Amino acid sequence: MRNPPALRDALRRRCSQHKSAGHRMRKLFPLVVLAALAVVPAVSAHADVPGVPAELQQPVEQVQQFAHTLPAPQQDQIRQFVQTLPAPYTELLPPTFSDDLDGWIKNALYVMGKNNIPGDYDSIFRNIIRESGGNPRAINLYDSNAAAGIPSKGLLQVIDPTFQAYHVEGTSWDIWDPVSNITAACNYAAHRYGSIANVFSAY
Repeated sequence: MRNPPALRDALRRRCSQHKSAGHRMRKLFPLVVLAALAVVPAVSAHADVPGVPAELQQPVEQVQQFAHTLPAPQQDQIRQFVQTLPAPYTELLPPTFSDDLDGWIKNALYVMGKNNIPGDYDSIFRNIIRESGGNPRAINLYDSNAAAGIPSKGLLQVIDPTFQAYHVEGTSWDIWDPVSNITAACNYAAHRYGSIANVFSAY
């Protein structure tokens, strides 16, 4: 079993494959790798990795993917190592969220904040409970949208055309994905009503 330094060496070699950003990657290696090693048991944050320049986002994402392919014991070693690091390194790690309604809303708000989409926890929660009861697999097969072949789906009962038009970059293109569903719905609400906070009925 590799120790954390050995894992970091493996990740360093992975990063160095990206020649266009190689020099900056090596200079920023502590920042980039520490920001990339968000190996956590809960749902990882969507959207770009905080603190990493835009041109390095793709290499960092690939390092993240590589880290997630490691056996669970090695992921645990990385997680334990990262947790021992002082600020500012730990502050660069993306937040993590639980895989439940509370975590989905908080994750969505994190993504929305990075994309300047207005909204707040209580308003999102209120609308989710009204629209789906908190069930991310909810689907309405009985209204006019369903009759037109585009039933409302997910936590905030979004139809496919609306989801595609208001999809938020950095989130999944799967309408059933809880975070993607929330962010697309809030993006739509922001454009039509100013904010999801202004929505109190079916929209």
